Parts: sequence; C-alpha cells; structure tokens
Amino acid sequence: MIKVMAVFGTRPEAIKMAPVVLELKKHVHSVETIVAVTAQHRQMLDQVLHLFKIKPDYDLDIMAQGQTLFDITSRAMMGLKEVLEREKPDLVLVHGDTTTTFAGALASYYEQVPVGHVEAGLRTGDIYSPFPEEMNRKLTGSIAAFHFAPTMRAKENLLRENVNERSVYVTGNTVIDALMKTVRHDYDFADESLRSVDFEHRRVILLTTHRRENLGEPMRHIYRALRSIVNEIDDTEIVFPVHRNPLVRKVVNEELAGLDRIHLIEPLDYEPFANLMSRSYLVLTDSGGIQEEAPSLGKPVLVLRNTTERPEAVKAGTVALIGTEKDVVYNMTKHLLTDAAAYSAMSNAVNPYGDGKSSERIVQAILHELTGSCSRPDEFL
Repeated sequence: MIKVMAVFGTRPEAIKMAPVVLELKKHVHSVETIVAVTAQHRQMLDQVLHLFKIKPDYDLDIMAQGQTLFDITSRAMMGLKEVLEREKPDLVLVHGDTTTTFAGALASYYEQVPVGHVEAGLRTGDIYSPFPEEMNRKLTGSIAAFHFAPTMRAKENLLRENVNERSVYVTGNTVIDALMKTVRHDYDFADESLRSVDFEHRRVILLTTHRRENLGEPMRHIYRALRSIVNEIDDTEIVFPVHRNPLVRKVVNEELAGLDRIHLIEPLDYEPFANLMSRSYLVLTDSGGIQEEAPSLGKPVLVLRNTTERPEAVKAGTVALIGTEKDVVYNMTKHLLTDAAAYSAMSNAVNPYGDGKSSERIVQAILHELTGSCSRPDEFL
C-alpha cells in the first residue's frame, strides 16, 4: 500500500488534477489517496471540487484579500509542512506552474518526499513570460523525481535540462480527460445572459484575458480590435467572461460596456465554460489551458500573447500566436471570419494534447515506479 498526496490550489490545477485523483481512487487496494488544497483561489477552486465530487482531506484556506506571491508562497509552505509531517506520503503530486505548485514541491523536498510533476516540461524560454509561471515550472522540474510530460516536445525540453530520461513519462494532458467528462451536447446554461446568445445563427467569439503582462494598453488594443470586428461583421457576437481583477474590469468597462452583441458576463464555473467553448465559433485568449482545450473541440484559437509554452498547437495548426497589437488582432480575427478555408484548416487540425487516457498513464507510471506491480506505460504520441 502506497500513500499518494495530490496538492493543488487553483481552478486550472483542480481541473487537470481531478481526473488523476479519481483514477488514483480506483486503486483502493494499492493506493491511499490524500488530497490537500491550499485554496490559493477559493471560490473558483470550490466550483471544480464540487463538479468532480472531490472532498479534500486538508484545506489550508490560505486565500486573503490583496494577497501577494510572497503571501501565497509562505502560507502554502507552512501549511503543507504540517500536513506532510502528519501524513508522511510516499509521493506528492503537483501540477503545472502555479505558486501552490512550486510551494508544494519545495515543502515536499524539505521533508524529503519524492515529487511527481503533472504537466511537466512546458517552457517559453523567458523567465518573465509568463510571470511567475515559467520560473515556477522550471524550479518544480528541478525538484521533481518523476515528470509527467504532456507531449514529446515537453519531454525534449526536460532532456535538454539534463533530466534523467527514465524519470520522464509522456502521458498526454489530463485536461482532455476532464473535458471529455464535462462537455455535453444537451447541456443547458443556467446563466440567463448565455441563454440569450444566438449560437445557432451567429458566430460566437469567446474572449478571455487576464495575464499580468497584458494589463493596461495591451488589453485596450485587443478590445478595440474586437469592437471593430463586431461593428463590421453582422453575424458575430462576443461572449466575454470578465476576470475579477479590478484592473482588468476597469479597462473592459471603459472599452466594451454597453455595446450591442458584446456580452460581458461574470466568470463561469468550469462546466458551463467548457460547454460555452464547445458552442463557440472562435476563441481569443491569453490563457494557457484554453490553448489545449479548445482544439479538442475543433475550435481555432488566437493566442493574445507574444510567447507560448504550448508550441505543439502552433505547429499542429490549431493555434496561432498573434500578440496584442490592435491591427494584428483585428486582421487575424477577420481572416478567420471571412476565409472559410483558413478557418477549416485550423478547426480540423489534429489536437496534439491528449486522448482522454492521460490519467490512466500517470497512475500506471506511479504504480510502476513505487510498487513494481505493472509495466511502464506506453508513451502518448
């Protein structure tokens, strides 16, 4: 019997770790599964826990008004110290690139507990883009004993950093597992503003922006470009779940509030958001995870960033990296709305991120490494 502790604290982590936790819990005779959440993001985390019916064994509840990276790191470290000392797990699983991820890995290292890094090996090559995620994932990778890389490119990144190849498993991305459990053709939106959107007769553009590096003028450029698109192309609508950051909301209200066919709505739970994405025509985002999710649904993605840690989708043709300049955002969006061949090429490209079996590969790898009860899983290709 081995004890595996999953540590996460934000909505994106929870979405991608939930399928792993559920898969671990299937192995009740060989794995004791412990879930510890920091609640770096409180409300958004709780939504995902409820959706996947996961009850944490430990909830550090560290979120505070106006919290800084220093606050999150120190509170998560001290809270996890007590949990690790009490539980003494055989392995701690962390995910991706959040401050909780790095704090969980470092606390485990201090307690000399091996770390498994889910979604390992993503890199932009710029430690300040995205900030602080790029350095969080690099530092976590330096600590981890096992690296669950979503793609071959992620594995190659790790090998270039002299990570032992035997410790790297190419598993696909668990977000595809989560997506397959969530999107339904018969899904009925509870939000009245979404019920009013004409998905059948209009082409809906889903927009999300929240990155620190895009605050201020970059966001203004994006919004002005899309305002022009809606004014010029009659059959388009924009649905924009607006991030709660007051700096984001200030610019959004100044540029987009009160405009016809632009729906500014509150952030959505994961289930309605995934189903909204599946019914949209096109996605514009500065998010990382959406670059993986939307292509699985056949939706082209225009990435509002200058760098991406997910170049596989760019290479595959499902994603285009366009930055935030107004003219570029306008021209690229209009191109996909007016050129059917260009749209078809992106929407029909093969998604390189997963097949819905990533969690199974991760759990098989854990059992292989810690119990020897099964063979090494085949790599996701």
